[in-house]
Amino acid sequence: MRGLHLLGEWQACPSEIDALHHAEPLRALCRQVVEDAGLAVVGERFHQFQPQGVTGALLLAESHLAVHTWPEIGAVTADLYVCNFSRDNGDRARRAFAALREAFRPQRATEREIARGGEATPDAELLREWLNPDLGFFLRAGRRLAKQRTAFQELEVWDTPALGKLFRLDGSFMSSEQDEFFYHENLVHLPAICHPEPKQALVIGGGDGGSADELLKHPSIERVTVVEIDAAVIEMARAHLGAIHHGALDDPRVELRLEDGLAYVRRDRKHYDLIVLDLTDPGGPSAALYTPEFYSACAARLKPGGALSLHIGAPFVQPRRFAQSLLDLGSTFRCVRPFLVAVPLYGALWGFACASQTLDPRAFSVAEVASRLAARGIAGLRYYNAETHAAMLALPGFVRELLPAHAGENGCGSA
Repeated sequence: MRGLHLLGEWQACPSEIDALHHAEPLRALCRQVVEDAGLAVVGERFHQFQPQGVTGALLLAESHLAVHTWPEIGAVTADLYVCNFSRDNGDRARRAFAALREAFRPQRATEREIARGGEATPDAELLREWLNPDLGFFLRAGRRLAKQRTAFQELEVWDTPALGKLFRLDGSFMSSEQDEFFYHENLVHLPAICHPEPKQALVIGGGDGGSADELLKHPSIERVTVVEIDAAVIEMARAHLGAIHHGALDDPRVELRLEDGLAYVRRDRKHYDLIVLDLTDPGGPSAALYTPEFYSACAARLKPGGALSLHIGAPFVQPRRFAQSLLDLGSTFRCVRPFLVAVPLYGALWGFACASQTLDPRAFSVAEVASRLAARGIAGLRYYNAETHAAMLALPGFVRELLPAHAGENGCGSA
């Protein structure tokens, strides 16, 4: 049984791809990629679902390829196994798998490569996430502690050798206990320290509790409302991710609302000093939360002088997403400041943004930021400080090239 097993979860595939919707194009595509790679088809079966979607399999002399599509969410799963008993088919399998992925053109991809048989152990499994169709990131999996499929998504917690407990949603890396501070500290403190006295904060997503934990470090905070669509995320965080939230999910100042973030913002009549969009990447339940319409709804819930913060992707490997996010934010907010952090778990220099009608984080000197941190008694942070505040806002040339035309050199423009 010695062989190679390749598993893929591909999301946000373009809807115009026929193989997403129809059995015959999918059958032809699967046959083409395996035959071009030098694998032998000995049987096949494909089934068309109504009103949409396909499941299918090729029987190979070397083993099998199975594919399932969800056109309504632009998702595909693929399972390719080859036996290496009489010859090494590993490279053939990788070529076929890569060609299949390229045909579906996913914006997000998570893949695993598992050595079967021989001396393989569970520790040989790798967790992978593709940043774009040609570039990705992986780490050794270790041991899976929990897995659950909900009405919204698939949740997993892994205990990994490199990053400790690691949280994934739909195969995408969300947070880990060893490096979460790269993400949560900067997402929260850069806008929060610029606000003179933040009292009311809204977190959309953020069911792991990391953003709430950072907000509570500001002594003026009276209420943090966390709106999480999936109750299972909060329960899994309580069970496994205490090193990320430090009990914030059960702090009396934190209000948990289990509902859709878009619906909540549309009907909510409260106003906030800070809104933190602690979201998954665009796609699935979060797709509607990366739109000009949602940003406009959030702006209506901000108090004068308030600010919104969110992550907007990696400018080098996801330049279109990064640039479009800034353009969409700029359609509502007068001042949009991108800032950059290299997040280990995300495998890239990651983009964030602070958006406001009046608050400009670049207007604060190093001395002013240091003074506010001291006055609020915020100490012991592992990334954010007065110097990194300024450094994150300094943009390399290739990032400046992605800024909307109206932003000018400084990154702030008029709505």
